Amino acid sequence: MGTTATAPRRRGRGGRERILAAAAHLFATQGINATGMEQVAEEAPVSKRTLYAHFRTKSDLVIAHLQDLASSGATLESVLTREDIPPRERILGLFDQPVADGAPVRGCPFIDAAAEFPDPENAVHSYAREQKLRMVRLVNVLVSELGCREPDVLAEQLVTLADGAAGRAMVLGDADYGRHARAAAEVLLERALH
Repeated sequence: MGTTATAPRRRGRGGRERILAAAAHLFATQGINATGMEQVAEEAPVSKRTLYAHFRTKSDLVIAHLQDLASSGATLESVLTREDIPPRERILGLFDQPVADGAPVRGCPFIDAAAEFPDPENAVHSYAREQKLRMVRLVNVLVSELGCREPDVLAEQLVTLADGAAGRAMVLGDADYGRHARAAAEVLLERALH
């Protein structure tokens, strides 16, 4: 019997989780459209049959990946639902880019996905849009709790700042770039309260 230089495939349970982990890594490092399903299967490692048993299409995989991110707390929006933080601090938390030590700054995965799937009728684009609309609704609730004037307008301004800061943080590779938008958000909040 000879030995092989390739890692053995792990079989059994956990295939879906391995697929999602592989997709998350590949999508973050090379982009969604640049990542093929075969590459995801190889990275997982799972057979193509297993991959397609869990995710019939690449869009299904991308949406599951985005759903996984949304529920993991690894997105800008996650701070908005934390009950252990006062409303004002939750809003300002939007400007703290969630980045693991040594990991590249990726910006907002929902904006990235919408940009890679620009057709507004595409399921991935639709899901990304829903997440961005959810973000503004969550901010609206928080600014209303604070008693801010014109909560609809203020919520839109704050999420626009947060999304812009996330995009610039990614382009510039500066996880702390949100500090600039945070300062602007503090001014907006202060004015809306008086």
